[in-house]
Amino acid sequence: MKGAQAGRAEFTQVVTSPAREGQAERTRQSSGVFEFQRPGRFKFSYRKPFEQTIVADGQTLWLHDPDLNQVTQRTQAQALGSTPAALLASAADLSALRADFTLENAPDQDGLQWVLATPKARDGQLRSVRVGFAGDRLAVLDIVDGFGQRSVLRFQAMQVQASLPASTFQFRPPAGADVLKQ
Repeated sequence: MKGAQAGRAEFTQVVTSPAREGQAERTRQSSGVFEFQRPGRFKFSYRKPFEQTIVADGQTLWLHDPDLNQVTQRTQAQALGSTPAALLASAADLSALRADFTLENAPDQDGLQWVLATPKARDGQLRSVRVGFAGDRLAVLDIVDGFGQRSVLRFQAMQVQASLPASTFQFRPPAGADVLKQ
């Protein structure tokens, strides 16, 4: 990943919420397209089961929910912090990653090489991220948050490129959408 300046992949995401008293474990699945360009730009375009777009343009993180006709706007630096998205956006700068995460080799599993990233900040939002590689290609992000919820993102058909059009990471709220600034 270190040498990849930009890329695009299809993804599937399975989110598993831990069982609660009297309830079974719950699982939700979604899919879409992931694009990135370093430094600091990425886009998750969720297609199924509901459309949603998350865009980081280098300054602002945008979340667009068409069903609610709502856009959430946050300063990117504050929103990302020690998140899996920060891992992807900063992966070329190991010193920056090591400032926020403890990085360790993890045992190979399922034909992938794994790295365990544990956030140094103990604010409870994120417990760990395991990053799985097939050679030099990102294959899986396995994320456990502070509530014990697990999100597994699997990337398929990763295309590593020199760059993507600047318009990929530009976002303008649709006319009439409610914009919430955080």
